[in-house]
Amino acid sequence: MKNINKIATAGNKGKKVRSDCFITLEITSEGGVNIDLISKVKVLFGKSIIELCEKELDFFDIKNANVKIEDTGALPFVLKARIEAAVKQLIDTEKEYLPKMLEENNYGSTKDRYRFSRLYLPGNTPNMMLNAGIHNPDGIILDLEDSVAPAKKEEARLLVRNALLQVNFYGAERMVRINQGQRGLDDLKYIIPYNVHLLLVPKCEDAKYIQQLDIEIEKIKKQHNINHSIYYMPIIESAMGVEKTFEIATASTNVVSIAVGLEDYTADMGVRRTKQGNESLYARTRVVNACHAAKIQPIDSVFSDVADMEGLRENVKTSKSLGFQGMGCIHPRQINIIQESFAPEPEEIEKAKKVVLAFVDAEKKGLGVVSLGTKMIDPPVVKRNQKIIDLAVSLGQLPKDWMNECN
Repeated sequence: MKNINKIATAGNKGKKVRSDCFITLEITSEGGVNIDLISKVKVLFGKSIIELCEKELDFFDIKNANVKIEDTGALPFVLKARIEAAVKQLIDTEKEYLPKMLEENNYGSTKDRYRFSRLYLPGNTPNMMLNAGIHNPDGIILDLEDSVAPAKKEEARLLVRNALLQVNFYGAERMVRINQGQRGLDDLKYIIPYNVHLLLVPKCEDAKYIQQLDIEIEKIKKQHNINHSIYYMPIIESAMGVEKTFEIATASTNVVSIAVGLEDYTADMGVRRTKQGNESLYARTRVVNACHAAKIQPIDSVFSDVADMEGLRENVKTSKSLGFQGMGCIHPRQINIIQESFAPEPEEIEKAKKVVLAFVDAEKKGLGVVSLGTKMIDPPVVKRNQKIIDLAVSLGQLPKDWMNECN
């Protein structure tokens, strides 16, 4: 024990708080466990909430305590995280009270999967996590960095860990934005063992930090017998980061994409961010060029005006023309427009069909060279156009048997 008869609190409360709870825990020297539950669903779920609390306190060998639970509809994984956060403020323990992993979350990712849209969710706000997957973003980001107040960082780690286990992501790439520096390295043990697919690395300015991530993650993977790759999306948010983008892009084979963060970049430059984006054009094109040179995906910054759908559509059109292959979202309503705008256009699909059909025809004839009209087509061009076809099929723009319709 480190703080007998001290009081700890964890969680959120207030008029606008939903799907959360606020725990007040006092460890005492006698009197057993006394639980005061305040909840609108006490009649229906009070017994199970109290039993959960008693079981968890027993797991941490706490026999005497006063607990107050102010519940606003918290699911069990949230309750467990909040209780554990309060406990760990009062006792030294390495034990973890882990929920089971949902079967639906036992899926992997790939290095070259499409990352058109990634939806940011604050890591200490459970109500935003619960149904995020039904909006079908390409990736869901549980954020431990900017959206979490410094005093809540420890709590957020436990909640994000439990969310990785218990929230259905509906097939979206499972992402976490870690903190900066040493705090980011400390985040790893809370997320690496729980089937995270990709880490966003904020305010990245140094290839050495990416290499340090490799070392720390490999240690954790060995401890937990993890064999799958864990990918990185460094975020470039400063003038120095822009200048070092290619070094960062090639620092590790686990770097699969790089995002640009324009709010912090323009602040670093001392300029105002505008919808036209002239002030950040150099940074965006520099990041795009570095990513294409490194054969990874360039991802654009978020569009912060969630009410301006036409502005978003124009922004994505510009983004795609610069060579970006995805964009961040801060609201679910942005997802469809971003995905539709990054999808192949009809002209792209028709050209890709011609290239792929020419390749198939050349293979059938045993030819070592592929040509389309008078132009020779090299393998990278065929591969790129096959990806356009695959994407069009996955988005329903082409039927799976499109090739049969062309014969």
